[in-house]
Amino acid sequence: MKILVTGGAGFIGSHLCDHLLAQGHEVSAIDDLSTGSLDNIVHLHEKQGFTYVNDTILNKDRLELLIKDCDTIVHLAAAVGVKYVIENPLLSMEININGTENILKFANRYKKRVLVASTSEVYGKHLHAPLREDDNVIYGPPSTMRWSYAAAKLIDEFMAFSYHRTKKLDVVVFRCFNTIGPRQTGLYGMVVPRFIQQALRDEPITVFGDGQQTRTFTYVQDVVEAIYRLMSCERATGDVVNIGGTEEVTIIDLAERIKALCRSNSEIVFVPYEKAYGRDFEDMMRRVPSLEKLESLIDYSPNTPLDEILGKTIEYYRSKVT
Repeated sequence: MKILVTGGAGFIGSHLCDHLLAQGHEVSAIDDLSTGSLDNIVHLHEKQGFTYVNDTILNKDRLELLIKDCDTIVHLAAAVGVKYVIENPLLSMEININGTENILKFANRYKKRVLVASTSEVYGKHLHAPLREDDNVIYGPPSTMRWSYAAAKLIDEFMAFSYHRTKKLDVVVFRCFNTIGPRQTGLYGMVVPRFIQQALRDEPITVFGDGQQTRTFTYVQDVVEAIYRLMSCERATGDVVNIGGTEEVTIIDLAERIKALCRSNSEIVFVPYEKAYGRDFEDMMRRVPSLEKLESLIDYSPNTPLDEILGKTIEYYRSKVT
């Protein structure tokens, strides 16, 4: 099978390309490197069956050719990371909405199966757990640009389901919950690589807010395995499914775990949200997924323990920190 991975030089995308090639598939990856990196896929250029295209999913002519030539699309390309989105609100919405529209239009034109990546951000400000795929969404005001990413990804979901209902497009939407692991960058607000790099340098580990907000974190290899299984799961067509871990941890506890695992002398310091992100930020205090649907569809759910994930990620960054 020939598979197109948009955002293929990104964190999740590059790991997915690895996995697909190992399973014997041909892979075409498109990425404009706005948040991805050639370092993530440099080892793939010599592999038979891999093609990389440096371009944006806003380039309709190039995108149409790639979609026409593939069997299945996994659409991961997006403007990601709280910091990046807040600093680039208009470009982020153009990429996340118009880019996805392009994907769906051409997938429908050539009748290709497409998996669309969404995010746990779409749930908004819920405090209950676990979050089910049919829960309502609760956002802050549009004057707070932090919510533009969640709203844009929700529009992506509406477009995907509209194509399925009106055009019978073969589409699946999956919502990722805080995927972490080797190759993830801390440049755009991702908390785990930022904490790890600070700890390895014995720099202050900066916790935004009071650190009592909770998250679950998911190993990237587990996410890739779930995506791969969903690719061939016909029962998932026309539906949305969570992909995430269930080990809930406060951010202050996360910082302390990383400090201990790194054997770091770092001080843990608290930074007000306003100083970290400016006035356009509002946080979600809790985010834990329900995995019932995922398990029922593909008989699999992410299960790598958090300390094991952190250990593997620390090992990766230990080789990178100078």
